[in-house]
Order: sequence, then C-alpha cells, then structure tokens
Amino acid sequence: MTAVLTTAPLLAAYRGEPVSRRPVWFMRQAGRSLPEYRKLREGTTMLGSCLNPELAAEITCQPVRRHDVDAAIFFSDIVVPLRLAGVEVEIAPGVGPVLASPVRSSADVDRLPRFDPAALAPVRDGVALAVAQLGQVPLIGFAGAPFTLASYLIEGRPNRDLPATRALLAEDPATWHRLLAWVADLTAAFLRAQAEAGASALQLFDSWVGRLSPEVYARTVQPHSTAVFAAVADLGLPRVHFGTATRDLLPAMLAAGADVIGVASDIGLDEASALLGHRVPLQGNLDPTLLAGDWAGLETATRDIVRRGAAAPGHVFNLGHGVPPDTDPAVLTRLVELVHSIPAGQVD
Repeated sequence: MTAVLTTAPLLAAYRGEPVSRRPVWFMRQAGRSLPEYRKLREGTTMLGSCLNPELAAEITCQPVRRHDVDAAIFFSDIVVPLRLAGVEVEIAPGVGPVLASPVRSSADVDRLPRFDPAALAPVRDGVALAVAQLGQVPLIGFAGAPFTLASYLIEGRPNRDLPATRALLAEDPATWHRLLAWVADLTAAFLRAQAEAGASALQLFDSWVGRLSPEVYARTVQPHSTAVFAAVADLGLPRVHFGTATRDLLPAMLAAGADVIGVASDIGLDEASALLGHRVPLQGNLDPTLLAGDWAGLETATRDIVRRGAAAPGHVFNLGHGVPPDTDPAVLTRLVELVHSIPAGQVD
C-alpha cells in the first residue's frame, strides 16, 4: 500500500487511530439498490458476473463513485469459492445458492474436490482491476466463514432453520470437523488471493452463526474461523469478523483472531464495546430497515450510533446487515454526507 492509502480513514479507524473524517461504507453497497448495477447485470447470471473480472471490478467501484463511501468491498458471492473449487452450485433467482449434491456424510466429504489455486485467477484479476480504479480508496476483500459456507454445503439450499447442519454437527462430530477444515482451507486461499491482488482489509462473514450457543460455537466453529484468520495473519491487513444475531458470541468471535468486530443491529455499539473490554475497533450498526423510513428518524439513529461507537477505540459506520435491494440510492448518499459531516472526535 502507498503511504496515502495506509492513512485512509477506514484503515486508520480499523487500527484505532485518529481519522481525518468518519469512515463509512455499507455491506451489500454494490448491488441491486443501484440502477447502474441492474443495467450492467442485464443478461448475466450472478456467478457469471462475479467471475468476470471486468464486470466484477466495475460493480465494485460503482458505490464509491455514487456515494463517496470510504471503502469498496469486492463484488462477489459467498459461494464463489465453492464454484471455483469445483462444487456444483448455482444461484437460483429468488431462492439463493442451490447445490446439486449436498454434503451430509463422511463419504460426501471424501468426494469434495481438491482445490487448484489457479482457479482463483478471475478473482485476482478482478481485485487488481478494481484497486487500479479505486486509487486511494481501500478495497475490502471478503469471504464467508467456515460455518456459514458449510451450512450451504450441507443444506443444499437456503434454510434458516439449518436442520441438516444441526444434525451433522450433533451426530457426527468427526465428519463435521473434517468438512469445516476443508472449507477453512478454501476460505483462507480465497482471502489471500484478494489480499495479494491489492485488497487493504479482509472481512469474514458468518451470516448464520448467531443460531448457535456460545458453548457450541466455541467447541465446533471457533477453531475453524481461527484457522482462517491465522492463515492470513502474516499479510498484516486488518481482519474484520461479522455475523448476524451474534450478541452472545462477540467475545468468542474476537478470540478467533479478528482485529475489528462488525456488529449487527441486535446490540448497541457501546454495549458491544463493553463486552469486548473496550479494546477493539467496531464496525456498524444502523438497522437497515430504517433506510426506508423518514429522514428525521434516520438522522437521529445515525447520530446515536456515532455516539455509541465512541466507546470503542475506533469506529467505522456501517449497517447492521446488508443494504436492502429496494433502498433509494439517494438516501444512502445523503446518509454518507451526514456521517462525514459529524466532525471526527465529536459524538453529540
């Protein structure tokens, strides 16, 4: 990274250092809320778009141009590493990831393909193209955490109750850990490829892990997330850990090896900081549903989050989940302007 990029507000906040302006970006900021995205995606599949370097780079940069956010996040999908590994997966419109053959036994794990790092070429190329366009705006690389990615492998399609996942975890621990170890290796390779191509930070998403108790998480999931973070530790980039409904899991998620904790909307940032000993920068955590409400309420909630975020050594403003597809882009642009207008160091 250049010296200017190293001092970018996002990266300074991730390190718990003073910032020149309050950094803000949004999960799922590159996507269906943008008309330019919908136009660009016409006639292409989701996975086809993710694996087209030029298209992925352009989509990655769109929200930076429109909203003046302080970071881009590489346009991809949580199941892209599975496709690159040779797993038969498609993203069905209106459904989500659908696998031809779910993984639910030791024999199924045995049949998982051996990953060829050369398959990551489209990801490396896409990141490099995006970084070249972004200039001094940092790019965040991302991947799904082992638990969430394994849940897609096991369920075969989205299922919020995760019945097959819970069954495998409880009934066949040996197979469970073999599967998550395979996923962790794949995830680490996916993150490293993005970092080596120019990403300035890495975020691990554990979308479904909030369904577990702290005891089950510590015993069955945390070791594999730890393995991912350890595998990229030598890169020296900030490592962000985020999950939904994770109030009770935040200390364990930090212990897995994160440098920054992304906080969902189920807990205030001040309470989250207290749970973590006020020793780690936080990211979050505006309730995305407020984006569809009146501006006065949105502004009040935004200022409250800024105030609560001051309890942490550093704070990056974000949502507590992704941007809803029907969000008015003008609202996001105005929200970024509001966050930037609150002077660094001021919390009222």
